[in-house]
Amino acid sequence: MRGTDGTRETGGTRGGTGGTRGTGGTHGDGYLLDNRQTEAGERFDAFAHLFDPTTFRHLEALGVDRGWRCWEVGAGGTSVVSWLAERVGPTGEVLATDIDTSLVAAADRSPVRVRVHDVGADEPPGEGFDLVHARLVLVHVPDRERALRSMIKALRPGGRLLLEDADPALQPLLCPDERGPAEELANRLRHGFRRLLADRGADLSYGRKLPGLLRAAGLQRVEADAYFPVASQACAALESATVRQIRGRLVAAGLATDEEIDRHLANVASGTMDLATAPMISAWGLKP
Repeated sequence: MRGTDGTRETGGTRGGTGGTRGTGGTHGDGYLLDNRQTEAGERFDAFAHLFDPTTFRHLEALGVDRGWRCWEVGAGGTSVVSWLAERVGPTGEVLATDIDTSLVAAADRSPVRVRVHDVGADEPPGEGFDLVHARLVLVHVPDRERALRSMIKALRPGGRLLLEDADPALQPLLCPDERGPAEELANRLRHGFRRLLADRGADLSYGRKLPGLLRAAGLQRVEADAYFPVASQACAALESATVRQIRGRLVAAGLATDEEIDRHLANVASGTMDLATAPMISAWGLKP
């Protein structure tokens, strides 16, 4: 499952584009954004609009093709799973895992298999995969090192690993152009949201670490790039859905009042602000 700014509340395997402890580790009491909440579908639609083009570009460059076996970690929604299924065809396989599979269950038909799995705690759900992909997942997984080892273990020699995660600390503002009271309030609420994430163990500078982590794990031909949406209707939709989902937590923690949240949601709905998400860093490499 994914969080608000490109972070995906995921903990084990809950995700899809996109995270957060809703995608790759374990939630427990620390889960901030739940796939079963009414706003989850809105968030996944926004993630697909924002990040699918980047993800699909990388998957194409990695050569995903007919007959490939692919593991989509923390699938969350169906957009990436459906794209992979189309590419691998009837002779391939797409294993979609998440802690909460409620939003990806509809894709459970050949060549897709959907399975409940916690990438940060469970053994790999198989080996010999040609591709393992996780988007906006690991930043929220409590045992990120174990999750990374699990994904690499699942690859065949020569298999590809593509990890895509947010780095909120690289750009901590919802409104990079803080030109007035509406933008100031938006940025203050965004800081509050990130405080909630950090209190639950999220690594808000994880994205930038991915290339080094892949090299340290022994992968070869490691490269990385970043995508940073600065203004988009999808960013506004994502912000609105996320704030509505976490407003109770923000108020309970003393990070905002109900009046401030109502005012912020009205500002977002007005379409007068340029709203950004955290940069999503994509890193990829080959298993020797």
